[in-house]
Amino acid sequence: MSWKDRIQVCDLDPADRLELLCRKCRHLRYLTGTELLARKSAARLTLAEVEQRAKCRQRGCGGHMRLAMPDQGDTVGFVGGIA
Repeated sequence: MSWKDRIQVCDLDPADRLELLCRKCRHLRYLTGTELLARKSAARLTLAEVEQRAKCRQRGCGGHMRLAMPDQGDTVGFVGGIA
């Protein structure tokens, strides 16, 4: 059981962004909580079920997608070196 099995679409904040990456053609797209919550039948789905149903929208691909939740924290570049 992973974190995707424990979170439902109705638990998402409308501002949350989910990252969908095609396993076949590597196309990347983002899905927001607002988009998912607008779908009537998706409110009680787990994120694992959303990932399972997601297909790539690129022409001729139709591959399976990998779902991830990007980190909301600030990123900081590496600062350092050999002393």
